Amino acid sequence: MNIYFAAPMFAKSDLVYNTYLVKTIRDSYPEVAIYLPQENEAINDKTAYADSKMIALADTEKVLESQLMIALLDGITIDAGVASEIGVAYAKNIPILGLYTDTRQQGGEHPKKLAALQTAGENQFHYLNLYTVGLIKLNGEIYSTEEALLKGLAAYIENSEVSQ
Repeated sequence: MNIYFAAPMFAKSDLVYNTYLVKTIRDSYPEVAIYLPQENEAINDKTAYADSKMIALADTEKVLESQLMIALLDGITIDAGVASEIGVAYAKNIPILGLYTDTRQQGGEHPKKLAALQTAGENQFHYLNLYTVGLIKLNGEIYSTEEALLKGLAAYIENSEVSQ
């Protein structure tokens, strides 16, 4: 099984977290192949040169070769590249497992947080683009913890092995 790992990759913290999570998945499921774009030096060595078409063709090819996408949704907004990759995966009916760990989602039933929604500038929750979220949910799932994502991945792998 080929998995495409869609994630922001321009801050050191992004690179470290992506490496950590992909290593965790690789260690748990050595039978799967995970494409992590930051490992593709041909297009992502930022000291070298790759134009927009090279990047688009290389990553789109890997999305289309995958049977599953894992997409990290954290950040001020969903990373533009990740959103594009999600769109390609959705269009090709490739299931997507999203990870959204933003801690502002905690306490969703707290009455003061809910009341704050009625006051301009006091939204206690984070917003994700609902179009992109909808593309994921139409053919996948969004998880709020790494543990839940790994359980969802395990179930997906088990189900895909059963159906083969």
